[in-house]
Amino acid sequence: MPLSSLDRATIREHIHGARPQAIVRLIGKWHPADIAPLFADLNPDEIRFLFDVLLSMRRADKTLKELPRDLLADILAVIEDEKLARMIAHAAPEDAVVLLDPLPPERRAVALEHAEPDKRARLNGILRYPPGSLGRIMSGDYVALSPHLTGPQAIDAIRHRGELETFFYVYVVGDGGRLVGVAPLRNMVIAPPERTLGEMMIPDPIRAEAMMDQEDAARLVTKYELLALPVVDGDGQLLGIVTIDDVLDIIDKQATEDMYKMAGIAGEDRVFTPARRSVRLRLPWMIFNLVTYLPVSLVIAMFEGTIEKSVALAAFMPIVAGMGGNGITQTMTVIVRGMALGELEFSSAWRALTKELAVNVAVAVVTGILLGAAAYLWKGNWSLGVVLALANIINTGFVAGIFGALIPLTLKAVGLDPALGSTIIATTFTDVFGFLSFLGLATLFMHYLA
Repeated sequence: MPLSSLDRATIREHIHGARPQAIVRLIGKWHPADIAPLFADLNPDEIRFLFDVLLSMRRADKTLKELPRDLLADILAVIEDEKLARMIAHAAPEDAVVLLDPLPPERRAVALEHAEPDKRARLNGILRYPPGSLGRIMSGDYVALSPHLTGPQAIDAIRHRGELETFFYVYVVGDGGRLVGVAPLRNMVIAPPERTLGEMMIPDPIRAEAMMDQEDAARLVTKYELLALPVVDGDGQLLGIVTIDDVLDIIDKQATEDMYKMAGIAGEDRVFTPARRSVRLRLPWMIFNLVTYLPVSLVIAMFEGTIEKSVALAAFMPIVAGMGGNGITQTMTVIVRGMALGELEFSSAWRALTKELAVNVAVAVVTGILLGAAAYLWKGNWSLGVVLALANIINTGFVAGIFGALIPLTLKAVGLDPALGSTIIATTFTDVFGFLSFLGLATLFMHYLA
């Protein structure tokens, strides 16, 4: 059930009227993902009241983990330690890690003190994995059985294990808990009763080590169309699983991060991020963008005399720069996406670069001819049309094609995210070379333009 402005206003009225039961009745059937946005525009007292209601419903952990990390940190900052510890104590380990991660070390230690020893040890073990690794999100909600069990025995063991949140496969483990195979439920149901898991399992299944990057794991799941991916240590011992739901979250998060980075926006900057923080996150990139435009101004200043002699040039300058900007953005989008999906490696970079160059040049020739024809029909000067067409081919074709591929590849080579501010850097190249080629050619053809 999606939120509406009326729902928000009503819940706020119930908070101010101290009517927790009314809130329970109102949001009782809502999904945690629909409840979480309510926290975005609440003050600290309202946050604490709504949190208490969710805690009493045992839904605080599922709701808060749906929040962006920066907003989650702000919410947790106003929650009392004792209530925070209660939430962590009954949260699933994979959810508890999400909630513990933004906390300062001292508050994290206090929250862990109230957890049962076994759970505390598991949480500490997960937190030892670096952020962004598979170990941080793997779930212990799986069934692992011996290869010597028959189908009926395995089904009895599953029934004894109890209800699982997600259940797609039975993982077959040998000595020391090493993963040796995976048995789909279908196999156990249709196999003869005397057949063992070792006989019906798929041996040597696709797996990932706990230190693997989450994005690489997501590519494995999508490539092999898996419903769940087993996670092992360096010795092959089964540690947990990552489900398709986790993979969808990873893909969504990475897509958002790439989109933000290409626009020069920090991933923590969201719709309801406090204005002061948004200013602090965006200002450095805007200053960087301002600096990158200085060379553009210098290029234009070099040709002030040319512009004075043919004022008509000023009307077409934005077109040349804009076409180049569009071309380089298209090229970078294709290259960054290919790198993100694992389709493009450095070994195939040259082939990708030449392909993008060929595509951009072909597009630039066609659009250059159209642009030149439009300029001739408008101004009645064939030389202006030729200058525009050639400048468009140089900028949209060669500059956009080459630098659109080289910028993300270079960023990747030096260990930076290929999407990091790529658009800001790229448009600098197309603006500089666009004006340089257009005004430079105009200077050469000035005798025919004047």
